[in-house]
Amino acid sequence: MNQTDTLNPARASVAVIGSGRLGGVLARALRAAGLDVLGPFGRDGTAASGTVPAVDIALLCVPDAAIAVAADAVRDRARFVGHVSGATGLDAVDFSLHPLQTFTGDEKPDVFRGIGCAVDAHTDEALAVATGLAEVLGARAFRVGDAQRAGYHAAASTASNLVLAVLDAAEQLAVAAGLPSADTRALLAPLVRRTVENWADAGAEASLTGPIARGDEGTVARQRAAVADAGLDLLALFDQLCASTRGLAHRPQEDAA
Repeated sequence: MNQTDTLNPARASVAVIGSGRLGGVLARALRAAGLDVLGPFGRDGTAASGTVPAVDIALLCVPDAAIAVAADAVRDRARFVGHVSGATGLDAVDFSLHPLQTFTGDEKPDVFRGIGCAVDAHTDEALAVATGLAEVLGARAFRVGDAQRAGYHAAASTASNLVLAVLDAAEQLAVAAGLPSADTRALLAPLVRRTVENWADAGAEASLTGPIARGDEGTVARQRAAVADAGLDLLALFDQLCASTRGLAHRPQEDAA
């Protein structure tokens, strides 16, 4: 590790700190890309094989609340310290690298190819490190500063976590309506996939179909009654989603994305 030379991320030594879902996937992907990868290590920078040695980059894949402590534990052993959080700022690190994807921990190394990675850094050199790591992974880097970080992360959560709440509601309603519970997701999934594909191609307004788009409030009222009768505590969610969908259906053309 030479503190005076410009670091080439594609040839860097990287210690991955945190052995959760993302830590393991990142370690495998960076190793497959040819980097010298150590770990994943525990949050305190230790593992059964010992502590983190001197490295070019320490990449913190730990919960947000543990970032500061983990950064402090490896600060004297890494030229650059970065985290992979989408919501936390740069107070304790040199850069951030947030893959815009959801992970279960079982993904193959190519899972990063073609996805977005939000990056930010204190210095131009640290930003080049973050951007370079994204490129090594095959991802597309884009910059999100501290002032925009909470809004960006809210968008990511809405597109992933909150969508799951809607899909779970759809699954519950389908089962309550008599669809076989073992097959419900398989039956609904093609509809969900096509909807997402249409949205990706043309945006929400152009992709919207169904009774609200047609102004068929009689059908919406019958749907609402069925939701109420199902006894699943989903009526408030249904009403809010219908209200938001009406806003989308009546959005002035000049305001459409």
